[in-house]
Amino acid sequence: MSEKISAYHILIMHKDSANSRSELTKDKAHKLIKDIHTKISKKDSKNQVIFKDFAIKYSDCASGKSGGFLGEFGKGVMVKEFEDAAFKLGVGEMSKPVESDFGFHIILRDA
Repeated sequence: MSEKISAYHILIMHKDSANSRSELTKDKAHKLIKDIHTKISKKDSKNQVIFKDFAIKYSDCASGKSGGFLGEFGKGVMVKEFEDAAFKLGVGEMSKPVESDFGFHIILRDA
C-alpha cells in the first residue's frame, strides 16, 4: 500500500497558468505568493486556522472556499512539483512557494 498524506494549499494563478482565471502576470503572482508565505510565517505557519483564513481570502483553487483542504491523496495524483514538495513535508510543516503548471502553491501538510 502506498503512502498517503493529507494537506491544505493556497494557489495563486497567473494569466499563463493552466486553466487560469487570473489576469496577474507571472511576476505579480510570484510576488503575491511570497508575500502570503511571509505573512503566514510571521503569524504561525503550523496554525491551520491562520492558513485556512489565508486560503479562503487568496486561493484561486476551488478548495480555497473550504480553507484550501485537499483531503487525502497518494503519489501519482497531484502534479509532480506539488507532489514532490508535499511528500517532503513533515506533518504540520508548510512549504515555501512551489511552482507548477497551475501557478504558485503554498502547501501545509496535516497528516
